[in-house]
Formats: sequence, structure tokens, C-alpha cells
Amino acid sequence: MSWHSLPLFVRLAGRPVILLGEGEPADAKRRLLERAGALVSGEEAPAALAVVAIEDEGEAVAAVMRLRARGVLINAVDRPDLCDFTLPAIVDRDPVLVAIGTGGVSAGLAAALRQRLETILPAGIGALANGLFAVRSAIKTRYPDGGDRRRALGAAFAPGGALDPLVEGGAVEHWLAGAAAVAGELVTITLTSADPDDLTLRQARLLGQADRIFHRADVPVAILDRARADAIRIPCPAAPAAAGTGLSLDMLFDPSGRR
Repeated sequence: MSWHSLPLFVRLAGRPVILLGEGEPADAKRRLLERAGALVSGEEAPAALAVVAIEDEGEAVAAVMRLRARGVLINAVDRPDLCDFTLPAIVDRDPVLVAIGTGGVSAGLAAALRQRLETILPAGIGALANGLFAVRSAIKTRYPDGGDRRRALGAAFAPGGALDPLVEGGAVEHWLAGAAAVAGELVTITLTSADPDDLTLRQARLLGQADRIFHRADVPVAILDRARADAIRIPCPAAPAAAGTGLSLDMLFDPSGRR
């Protein structure tokens, strides 16, 4: 399954971004850009990004064409077909930012999802992130192997874990002082549905943590897409006997419905 765009977090502090247009749509984008530290500029600025919030259709298209000819990437407000990038709805738990985008299809849906997440994500997530950053060297010293480190952090972040991000009060130093190694193993998941939304919380967590994924050829791509992008995917009839650590995906159903 391909994405309509690649989500990116771009550092704009001190960099020019062109903003064209007047009125509330332009003012809203100005506030967003200024919050990111961008230097909001006119059309002649040597910028890599531009936001076109011009109401008149002809003027907006002409501005987009001029800027695109210069190689500038453009967000055209309310004109998704003219956009090179879109601006997401944002949940701010500094330094944690959650961005919700729909590729310009429905800003209202993105806003509704943001409002829902605002009620779910504790204010303390930012402090948790800063705490982890402060002891990152100590965590690497404690878990020098990347796989061991991911498993230890994954166990801490799991529901009910010592650093459960949806529960206030997780103390990073306290967790690190008592954290034990989490042994790697080969875990087998037997899928009963082609729908990734049918994965249990445990299955979804294992997919997100696995370093290697042994999978049958007919395991749906939508399931594999729930794994980490850098996890090694190994199609095979069955996981090798000496596979070591990893995740083995098997199925009890036929995605085509033939059996």
C-alpha cells in the first residue's frame, strides 16, 4: 500500500517561508509558521517552501505556477491538487508533536482527530521525552545492542509498563536503575484476519518491535506495513530452526477467500 505523501518534520527556525494572501486563512498559516520559528516572507524571498492562501482562483494558480517554476514546494490552501505538501493538525506536547494529515482530503477530520487525541495524551509526555533524552547515553551504555535496547524500551512503554506514555508519572531514572534485560526470542503470530485493525494489542506491539520478520508469502502487505520500516522482512515457508530472535507470521485464513 503506497502513501499519498511522506510525513516529515522540518526545522524552520530562522528560515524564510513565503506566504501569499490575506484574510483568516493566511493569518492562520502565519501563526503556524511563526510558531515553528519561520521567517514569514514575500514572494521574492529565497525560500524552499511557500504557502499560497489567495482566494481568487486565477491569481492563486498563477502564483503557484511562478513559485513552482523556481523549484519551491507549495501548499495551496483549499486546493489539494496544487499542493506539494500539506500542513497537518498538530497535538503539541513539546517536544512531542503528533501530526495528523489527510493529504488535504478533509481538514475537518484531521481537526476532529486532533481534538480526540488532546483528551487522551497526558501533558507529561513531553517531560517523559525530555527525561529519556537526558539519559540517552546511560540507556545506550546499559543496552549497547540496538535490539536489546528496543525490547527494553518497548516493555517499559507497553500498557502498564514503567514508562507507559498514557499514564502520568513515569520516572525515567527510576526505570533505568531497575531495568533488567529483556530476552530476545522468536515469537510466532498466527493471523486470523487480513485486516490489520484486527491485530491484538500484543500482536501490534510485537510487530512494532521486531528486528526481523519471517513471513509466509501470502501474509497481506497491510499487516507487514504495521512493522517498523527498518525491520528486516524475510519471506519463507517457515521460520528457520536456528532463526534466533524475531517474529514469525503464519496464517489460518485465505485472504482471497478461496479456502
